[in-house]
Amino acid sequence: MKDRRFRLIGIPALSILIVLLVTPLHRLLASPADFFINWAISLYFTAALWLGNRALWAWLLHRLPHVSQTAQRLWALVVLSGLFTAAATVVLQVPLHFLLPSYFPFSAPSLLGAIGFNLLPTLIVNTVYESRYFFEQWKANLLRADQLARASTQAQLDALQSQLDPHFLFNNLNTLSALIEPGNAPAQQFVEQLADMYRYALLAQGQPTVPLADEIAFVETYLALHKARFRDNLVVEICLPPAALARRVAPLSVQLLVENALKHNVASREHPLHLRLTATPDGAPEFVFVENTLRLRSAGLAPGTGTGLANVQQRYQLLNAAHRVEIEQQEGTFVVKLPLL
Repeated sequence: MKDRRFRLIGIPALSILIVLLVTPLHRLLASPADFFINWAISLYFTAALWLGNRALWAWLLHRLPHVSQTAQRLWALVVLSGLFTAAATVVLQVPLHFLLPSYFPFSAPSLLGAIGFNLLPTLIVNTVYESRYFFEQWKANLLRADQLARASTQAQLDALQSQLDPHFLFNNLNTLSALIEPGNAPAQQFVEQLADMYRYALLAQGQPTVPLADEIAFVETYLALHKARFRDNLVVEICLPPAALARRVAPLSVQLLVENALKHNVASREHPLHLRLTATPDGAPEFVFVENTLRLRSAGLAPGTGTGLANVQQRYQLLNAAHRVEIEQQEGTFVVKLPLL
């Protein structure tokens, strides 16, 4: 944390404030020398306790950084800071006892009184740092929410790939479905699946996360439309346990990864495109795997450089996911590991 100027001003100011609080004004006016002596002693304790508690707070913040861990961090800070203040007070009293034994007797009542008094600067320092961190996190969360909303909107635009109003297109798909002759079942089914896709896109609009089960149902519809075009050139395997389907993902994230695979890879009779959706094999899955065979349409195009994949990575970063989106490229295979939320 960049607080050098804050410390250079705060430590002397707090030490002066403590002197003014504990020393009667008439004594300070009668003997200015006493003021400077008391201030030097106060500065000695304040600097040591400030820097020590700051280091302790920074260590706890590194171990418990998330807003959801605030209560846990505060309880740990109260306990550890109290213990540190007590131990530091005893250690700091030792040289003062030898220099000024009459003012700093090394006895239990004197030490307990000093410990109790030194809890005041400790409380002030911890309150200032924690309040400052909370305010910074609050501002960062506001910015992150705005960025997430922007990224989510861009993802929907990329996924729909249409400049038509989605509501307008959805309503006209229903009209088209009614106009198709009853005997043309494939055309009727195709239009209904396309309408289902737009219905999901509209429902997911503005939501930071959606259930993986809903996202997979959307992807299955999306793939069914492409199967009408690719037929046996596209081989799809979806094997996801209920524990994974109960988790959440960013809306349209799996679809964008599937679209990325279809857009950049060859899918022909000689080289069919194999697409697999699986999850980490344990009781509490943390990732969903989107895996495809790697045979790029353009030799100059590097896998993993599409805007869709970049959008997914950005949104997960804004969501503060416990894990990042991971990309693995093996011989003939491209895998994206999407964190489950």
